[in-house]
Amino acid sequence: MLFRCSRAPLLALVLASVSLVAQAADGLVRVASEHSVAETADRLVTNLEARGMTVFDRIDHRAGAEGVGLTLPPTEVVVFGNPKAGTPLMHCAPSVAIDLPLKALVWQDADGNVWLGYNDPAYLAERHNIEGCDAVLAKMTQALANFARQATTD
Repeated sequence: MLFRCSRAPLLALVLASVSLVAQAADGLVRVASEHSVAETADRLVTNLEARGMTVFDRIDHRAGAEGVGLTLPPTEVVVFGNPKAGTPLMHCAPSVAIDLPLKALVWQDADGNVWLGYNDPAYLAERHNIEGCDAVLAKMTQALANFARQATTD
């Protein structure tokens, strides 16, 4: 079961933002972007930093592939976080630290479509059996949806 009754407020918040995102059973939220991979990642980084988030790294997997003579469509990962959100989650379930800091994947698919993806906080809650952090998870869910929307649309 993906959601427990105690996570009903979180479920309602997630369902309210589904119009802009595609939820997958694998826990990855996918949002279509109107921009290139580089521009989507640039917009995400700018917005994260403007909101006081720490951007730890930006990984260009395509450049890495080219460095060893291989090809890959544009694919970038942005690693970011904020101890104000992560620390309470780690108090609730120390194992969630394996999934922190957060990551956003921006990639171009075989059809040329650009996507931004990130781990659904409800998935992380289920994966790590997080209890007692519903308010933090709800804020994280809303913030990630906002960051994704601002990075992917005009």
